[in-house]
Amino acid sequence: MSQPNDNSAAAQWLKAELQDALDEDYELELSEEVLSRELDGIYQTAHPDGLDRLTYFRELIRLQGELIKLQDWVAHTKQKIVVLFEGRDSAGKGGVIKRITQRLNPRIVRVAALPAPSDRERTQWYFQRYVQHLPAGGEIVLFDRSWYNRAGVERVMGFARPDQVEDFFRDVPEFERMLVRSGIRLVKYWFSITDEEQQMRFMMRIHDPMKQWKLSPMDLQSRVRWEQYTKAKEDMFARTSIAEAPWYIVEGNDKKRARLNCIDHLLQQIPYEPVPHDEITLPDRVFNPEYERATLPPNLYVPQKY
Repeated sequence: MSQPNDNSAAAQWLKAELQDALDEDYELELSEEVLSRELDGIYQTAHPDGLDRLTYFRELIRLQGELIKLQDWVAHTKQKIVVLFEGRDSAGKGGVIKRITQRLNPRIVRVAALPAPSDRERTQWYFQRYVQHLPAGGEIVLFDRSWYNRAGVERVMGFARPDQVEDFFRDVPEFERMLVRSGIRLVKYWFSITDEEQQMRFMMRIHDPMKQWKLSPMDLQSRVRWEQYTKAKEDMFARTSIAEAPWYIVEGNDKKRARLNCIDHLLQQIPYEPVPHDEITLPDRVFNPEYERATLPPNLYVPQKY
């Protein structure tokens, strides 16, 4: 029986690597599926024109390839990019952030998802705790919610006084202009879903033990105060969508389309180009004939349960 040549072995290896990458995408998708078949059926009925998986994965992988080019350009040119992700609870912000960062270098592209401010932070200049997360040259920072908490949840839930909200609206345009003048490219996304879609997604989370952690008391209150959040959003758009950093609305009822549309749009906002790369060669392993690999005790190994 003839042995496979090097090209054949390389092709088999590449096929296995691509299959692993596809499996990773499937795992990410399956982790977002509801456990209840009945709820899943309801969701599919509500979205009869969803993208088929093959088309979705093909486009997602293509766009992720472009994100890698963007990342290389940012690192090479020492660009600074900030992307804000805002929107209704369960609108899909986290899903698109996962797909953006999935194949990128976390040393270059990082996510800032700040918790509620501490007692000390509440006494600081409002923007102070966000400033420390801004990028240096060669970095991209994705804010999973941002300083716009003051225009949304803090305003609607009464965590900020009316005068504090007014100060925010007066300050934020100039704050963002300062960021842009400093060389930061600032892109702002609002993920929009309908009342009915949010209710369905909340019900899916309630009935899915793997997703219940995503529901907080604030999320539940957002259902009660839907109209108040709508008015706050409209006011925010009117007062903070500036020429230097306009708002972009992502229609989020269809999760897959929302992810692809957002990533494609983000790529269009930045004039990245191919950058030179040094040719990589694998050096030969140093072989020492006197070296003998030690036998390690079995208790150091993780049991091979699977």
